[in-house]
Amino acid sequence: MTETMALDVMGRSIWATLLSSMPALLAALAVGVVVGMLQAATSIQEQTLVFIPKIVVVLLVLVLLGPWIFSVIEGYTVELLSRLPQMAPR
Repeated sequence: MTETMALDVMGRSIWATLLSSMPALLAALAVGVVVGMLQAATSIQEQTLVFIPKIVVVLLVLVLLGPWIFSVIEGYTVELLSRLPQMAPR
């Protein structure tokens, strides 16, 4: 395996990781901001109030976007396995 191939594999793995994790992270961030603004407006400072909505929204996002996330990971895996013979030492 050349240095260029190793860097390409690492870059693609980071990209696949970002693509597959970003929907859930962005949903959790959005819910956290909305609940935080509501807490600030109502002066309710209960820390556990943010926890349940975040879990529910993240689970919904994972259920709804699960097939797409799986296809991103599957595409990376198929590409990696197809390039495996090229990466073997000679």
